Amino acid sequence: MAAIDPDLLLRAYAIGVFPMSDGREAKDVYWVEPRRRAILPLDGFHLSRSLKKTIRSDRFTVTRDTAFAEVIRACAERDETWINPAIEQSYTTLHALGQAHSIETWFDGELVGGLYGVRLGPAFFGESMFSRATDASKVALAWLVARLIAGGYRLLDCQFMTDHLKSLGAIEVTQQRYLEMLTAELEAAGSFDSPPVSSVRRGGVEEADFGKLDRLLEDAAGASGAAGAPGCVIAQLLTQTS
Repeated sequence: MAAIDPDLLLRAYAIGVFPMSDGREAKDVYWVEPRRRAILPLDGFHLSRSLKKTIRSDRFTVTRDTAFAEVIRACAERDETWINPAIEQSYTTLHALGQAHSIETWFDGELVGGLYGVRLGPAFFGESMFSRATDASKVALAWLVARLIAGGYRLLDCQFMTDHLKSLGAIEVTQQRYLEMLTAELEAAGSFDSPPVSSVRRGGVEEADFGKLDRLLEDAAGASGAAGAPGCVIAQLLTQTS
């Protein structure tokens, strides 16, 4: 199957559906609309003491959008996956258009964890994550949440609930409630009727800014001592809202 048209893919997200396949070698792609949806409230991320310590230590180097293709491939390289070549190509195209992003965690120059997802207005739709080292995916998710908080995002969709996500603060809502939340946020930001426009100002709503965290980290780098360390900035953003 050919890759999904980017505009069609974004419009699908705007109405609460997303594509999946039955396996890595599957030829077909189908649209999914879960009856119950997992979301992670940005003010409810569960930052445990141990995870906070790991983040503040800067044991992992964390980047964004430096290895998107590698991240999505790593997410697909497991015994059971819904990411076939058509889906992989579709999101790689969205990434090239600036509508899909990856967060990468590195250790000693090796990619050990990460996640990727789609942004539309003030919403971010997490697609998949992987980990090859203890806490690597948790750190990636923590950095994503901090980035969304800093950038004024309002909704983090996690699709399906897992024990891993639940331990980090994710909750389940009905599909109807999810659509109410999603529609309200996209309409307020002027993004519901005209994807792939990512954000505009309307009715006093400030546009979401995926790159704002980068500027905060640059500004903090000039501070003396631990306060300027990236992990400390991330931990502070998460602590202020939890």
